[in-house]
Amino acid sequence: MSGGEALDDADGAAEALLDVLFQQSPVGLHLLDTDLRVLRVNIASPAMRAVREEDLVGRPLTDAYGLADAREIEERVRAVLDGGEPLVNQVVRAWTVDEPERERTYSLSAFRLQDRGGNVFAVALQMVDVTERERARLRLRVLARARERVGRTLDVLATCRELADVLVPDIADTVTVDVVDAVIHGDEPAPADLVASTPLRRAAFRTVAEGYAPLYPVGTVYDIPGPTPYTQALSDLRPRTVPLLDDPAWIASDPARVKSLRELGAHSMLVAPLTLHGSVLGLVTVYRHDPSDGFGDDDTALLLEVADHAALCIDNARRYSREHALAATLQRYLLPPRRISRTALDVAPASPIPPGGGQWTDVIGLPGARTALVVGNVAGQGIAATTAMGQLRTVIRALAGFDLGPDELLARLHDTTLVLAGEVAALPVTDPLHAQPLRADCLVAVYDPLSRRCTVARSGSAGLVIAHPDGTTESPEIPAGPPLGEPDQSPFGAVTVEIPDDAVLALSTLANDAPERVHGPRVITEALSRPRRPLQELCDEIVYTLPPTGSTVDVTFLLARTKPFPADQVAGWRLDAEPGAVAVARRHVRDRLAAWDADEERAFAAELIVSELVTNAVRHARAPIELRLIMDGTLTCEVRDASLAAPHLRHARTVDEGGRGLFIVGRLSQDWGTRYTRDGKTIWAELA
Repeated sequence: MSGGEALDDADGAAEALLDVLFQQSPVGLHLLDTDLRVLRVNIASPAMRAVREEDLVGRPLTDAYGLADAREIEERVRAVLDGGEPLVNQVVRAWTVDEPERERTYSLSAFRLQDRGGNVFAVALQMVDVTERERARLRLRVLARARERVGRTLDVLATCRELADVLVPDIADTVTVDVVDAVIHGDEPAPADLVASTPLRRAAFRTVAEGYAPLYPVGTVYDIPGPTPYTQALSDLRPRTVPLLDDPAWIASDPARVKSLRELGAHSMLVAPLTLHGSVLGLVTVYRHDPSDGFGDDDTALLLEVADHAALCIDNARRYSREHALAATLQRYLLPPRRISRTALDVAPASPIPPGGGQWTDVIGLPGARTALVVGNVAGQGIAATTAMGQLRTVIRALAGFDLGPDELLARLHDTTLVLAGEVAALPVTDPLHAQPLRADCLVAVYDPLSRRCTVARSGSAGLVIAHPDGTTESPEIPAGPPLGEPDQSPFGAVTVEIPDDAVLALSTLANDAPERVHGPRVITEALSRPRRPLQELCDEIVYTLPPTGSTVDVTFLLARTKPFPADQVAGWRLDAEPGAVAVARRHVRDRLAAWDADEERAFAAELIVSELVTNAVRHARAPIELRLIMDGTLTCEVRDASLAAPHLRHARTVDEGGRGLFIVGRLSQDWGTRYTRDGKTIWAELA
């Protein structure tokens, strides 16, 4: 056979092959000229079976087929014709002649054709129907996106918004999410047979339709009239696919809703209940408008799977909301009243951020017009942390009654916390509290307005900022003791600083050297640069600029402004260490209480108390002996001496001539105690 004959046979075979492909291949084949007009088309492919070839030949690409993005596809095919680089597996959308209402998806490939001389004369298109494949991929993407994005927060409304964002526009053109109103507040979801009379709250709404106003805006609480597909889905917990092209049979039950859907332009809806363990949390309803297809079984299966995941996330958020509400309520009752006032101190505690945790503040009145200021934070959130906070706050108040210094108070509080932590650790491993070790930070500051000194000690992370009246600030270095509950027996140290009048003390659960990302100390310092503003205004400014509520940093703080103690409400005298000092002390008390207009009964009790205290000091202590009276809501009588010997209250026998002094003091006063210093002690007694 000659070369020419072989070439002719090859051309004939190629032409025969093309005839077979164009007449019998199920794959769509299309031949376009250089003007992108149809030369030949495979009418044997499923998409072309309802089309005659003569109806397509000669027509432009953009006019011959129902392409969704015709201009963009034309540009891509022309680029193949001009550049020669083939276009492979480009996914395009189109509508077929036999089913113009249903959108199909095709994989498009384009190849440039040229003769043996290199002249370009046509472009070949291959189109494969991949509608089902792409729908399956879309369903997998939506499901993966739902698992990734729905439930990122423990907030019911945020979870519903995330659900709506996942479904539009891939699965639906419009989505509404309605939740049982009680679920928003953390209550148990209602069983199915009670939902018909249970109000729903519109939790989320999203649509691609511009300018559409829903019948029930987000936040609306409403009862669903019935029977409708919504109530039916709530009754038997099964989804409903409902066409909306004609007036539905349930229009009489809910005409307002049908009218609203007409305005939306929806032609199909799919409603599915949000359920968990047979209880109803709400409803998710999806709608489609033209030109989208109606809902099929695959759409229903996908929506149910997404709804199950969303229901679980909503229930988790509900449980968290309930526990958070309980913890916040408990915390509110355990914290001191908001308005606290002392003679020489104005105090403004800030609300814990975020609420419902283990943060607390406290203001404790001490004898001698002194005030103990406390801030603390138990690690963790929820009821367990709040309960532990209440325990520690109670222990601090009990220890404060012994008139301990801040460092000694924290040392004893640390011992108590170790005992409580041991009890938690001894719980069974299945107990949720076992996995939450008890750890806490605390700062205690005792302010004495008579000496204008503040003694501070801390455990763990906490800090103090002092703002002077001129706007300058200082952050004293406070020795850091171990966090409460840590098995660390390092000693606690204290520091004493001078505090001028009209200064502002800012105690916070964030250390002054906290990292920059935790910008609490910096925010507090900046706010205190103008300290003469009202304390509440300063508190608000700090709260506005602290880390957001959703951050991982728990913080609370307390602000206190110092005031001069009235000079006419305190009096002091130095006494000689001899028996005659008792009469002198009684005379001082009598004269001062007369100037203070004290009633005779209180004046007599005060004289007797001072008499016993001075007598003990003269007999058993060392000079110098000092007497001081302080009028600060209560009358405090103080006798100071240079001895460190501890007084002892005992019940004297009938035949004893002495030993009744402190017993008398205890019976006449509402409280009494001893406060030690490095160079002596002070015995004090308070009268109402």
